[in-house]
Amino acid sequence: MTVLTLPDVASQTTRLTSTLTWVGMEGIALPIRLGTSGVNAKVAAGVSLEDPEARGIHMSRLYLALQPLEQAPLTLPAVKEVLKTFIASQEGLSQHAYLTLEGELPLKREALISPLAGWKSYPFSLRCQLTPIGFQAELGLTVGYSSTCPCSAALARQLIQQAFEEDFSEIPLTKSAVAAWLGSEEGILATPHSQRSFVECTLRLAEDDHAELPIERSIDRIEQTLGTALQTAVKRIDEQAFALANGQNLMFCEDAARRLDKTLRKMSYVSGFQLKVVHAESLHAHDAVARSEWNW
Repeated sequence: MTVLTLPDVASQTTRLTSTLTWVGMEGIALPIRLGTSGVNAKVAAGVSLEDPEARGIHMSRLYLALQPLEQAPLTLPAVKEVLKTFIASQEGLSQHAYLTLEGELPLKREALISPLAGWKSYPFSLRCQLTPIGFQAELGLTVGYSSTCPCSAALARQLIQQAFEEDFSEIPLTKSAVAAWLGSEEGILATPHSQRSFVECTLRLAEDDHAELPIERSIDRIEQTLGTALQTAVKRIDEQAFALANGQNLMFCEDAARRLDKTLRKMSYVSGFQLKVVHAESLHAHDAVARSEWNW
């Protein structure tokens, strides 16, 4: 049997000479571990092409270099080693390496009061690069929550006050009569509008933080700051507690953005951030949006 040398077209030179900022692959399926959770991630892996005469990069080497990320919980040091392998595998063709992982982290969440619990998925992205300047990592998160409009709440209270004055204008005030009125549909004739809202934030992770990837603890801090996280399995007692939490946590999108800005600045592993708060209003066909950034 004749042994043939397989052609390597990528090693050839090109007549169209120029460098390229990014060459690689997108949409790579890769199972990863975030803490104890397994996630089916989509990956983009690429490098720069510094040699203007090179026909292309060694793309399959990038694909194979991802394999170590399957074997242990994802950490920044592990990603940095993969990026080093990206550059080394190109044998002088590249000085910049890029890796993006996207997926949804499942977290089990308990109900507010009852023993019920359920799962929520949190979209995330991790964008990393290794250049002659150094290593940089950015964590993107999307977290949903509930918000109740302060203006709408004030208008609803005014209508309830007016109805109370009208209904009791000629009726003696007694505790039982007021309690019965408050528990009737006539008593609470107006309710403030609430909306399912969400925050999108990108956190630049501090270079001196080389511990586990802080996805879950960042999500926890964001939900604690906002106070009205979306629920999973609930009983009526949980729904009532959720109504109370919303009523005591009125906020415009500006309020939510300012709360989060203050919280994110205090995170020791965050060196900068961008955030966007969206209140998908039930009153309007458009959204109310607020943005903030720090050290970006």
